[in-house]
Amino acid sequence: MLLHGGPGFSSYYLKPFEDLGDDRIVVRYDQLGGGKSDPTTDTTRFTIAHFVRELDSLRSSLGVASWHVLGHSWGTILALEYYRAHPDRVASLVFGSPVFDMPAYERRANQLVATLSDSAQRAVRRAVAAGKFDAPDYQSAINEFFGLYVFRHPVPADLDSSLASFNQAIYTYMQGPSEFTITGTLKQYDATPLLPGIGVPTLITVGEFDEVGPELVREHASRVPGARYELLAGAAHITTWDARDASVRVVRQFLRSADSTRARR
Repeated sequence: MLLHGGPGFSSYYLKPFEDLGDDRIVVRYDQLGGGKSDPTTDTTRFTIAHFVRELDSLRSSLGVASWHVLGHSWGTILALEYYRAHPDRVASLVFGSPVFDMPAYERRANQLVATLSDSAQRAVRRAVAAGKFDAPDYQSAINEFFGLYVFRHPVPADLDSSLASFNQAIYTYMQGPSEFTITGTLKQYDATPLLPGIGVPTLITVGEFDEVGPELVREHASRVPGARYELLAGAAHITTWDARDASVRVVRQFLRSADSTRARR
């Protein structure tokens, strides 16, 4: 089961993991509001609890008793919270570029803003001071940040589809106006105390130039009992675009290992 990021994004960028279909059934879906799922601006549904219920409803409708769950970015929050709610329904966890500690992530992202061009940094400061984030120069700063720390080698068709089906309302409500200005309901989310309680095989990956920060992700991985940590060289946040083959390879190896562990039980 593949859980995309956002919130409000879509699953197009996770398509490389469909290569795993020669080993197992792979399910890729768009969460409510994004991609090809029904659009919505109903904020009562913009909650972790709603997305957990949605995911388990999908599991039930597919008739699956237990599955491997792979989340990326916001999808790692969803994967972790799904595991907390239904540990018996999760065979293993893959956390790609996890954001388990939003305050720490925001500090990291703002450190990266300081590496942008002077004009971009000024635009960010003006927008934050005014509380207005629709100025063209702020949007240009976002694009500059994306090109360095979110994706360096996007798949053009999938990027176009992702942007065309992006639900800004969900993203703004839960995250904020950008990757480095966090004002939404997830602003204080911190699941680091929960990590030692994970009791299934776990893989945690991060890109070398990832906005979430390899150092922070490695520290989180150290909290998960027996977790495997993989740094994907040359990649920013969307590792399936920047390090496609390596991303698929490490997940394939991990899932085969998790299968073997289950078979021995």
